[in-house]
Amino acid sequence: MFDIILFTPQIPPNTGNIIRLCANCGSRLHLIRPLGFDLDAKAVRRAGLDYHEMALVTEYDSLDECRLGLHQSEIFAVTKFASQSYDQPTYSPNSSFLFGAETTGLSDAIHDRFADDRKIRLPMLAGNRSLNLSNAVSIVIYEAWRQCEFLGSVPPLSSRSGQSKDNE
Repeated sequence: MFDIILFTPQIPPNTGNIIRLCANCGSRLHLIRPLGFDLDAKAVRRAGLDYHEMALVTEYDSLDECRLGLHQSEIFAVTKFASQSYDQPTYSPNSSFLFGAETTGLSDAIHDRFADDRKIRLPMLAGNRSLNLSNAVSIVIYEAWRQCEFLGSVPPLSSRSGQSKDNE
C-alpha cells in the first residue's frame, strides 16, 4: 500500500498518530533523520497506543537512502507551495507521500527535486500557516485510498449489535 515519508519530524505525538494511521490503513512509515525525539519516547508510544507492533516503520539517514528503499515508487511532495490540490492527481497503491517537518516544512532543495505535477497541497483559508501534520497525512492518505477503492479494507458491518465500544 502507500508509503508515508516524514522528513525530520519534530513532534512526537504527530508521529505516534501517523503510526496508528499506518496500522489501520496498511501504509508504511519512513522517517528521515534527524528526528526531533526518540522514537521510543512516551509521547510517541501514547499517541500510537498499541499500534506500534502493527505498523512497519523504517528510519533513514537521508531522503536519497529512503528513495532507494522505495523501489521506484512515485513520490508526491505535500507542500503549501504546490499548484495542484491533493485530490487532483491519480494515485496508485504504489504512491508515496513526502511531508516536511512541522516547524519548517520542506526546504527549497527538496522542493527543487520534484516536478510541479509531483507536488500537492491541501487547501486552507488565507492567513493560516499549515495544518497539523498528522491531520494532513490522514487527509492525503484517505484520498489516495479512496481512489484505490479502499483496497484491503474490511467490508462494512451489516449490524451494530454485539459490537464493543472500540469497534464503533
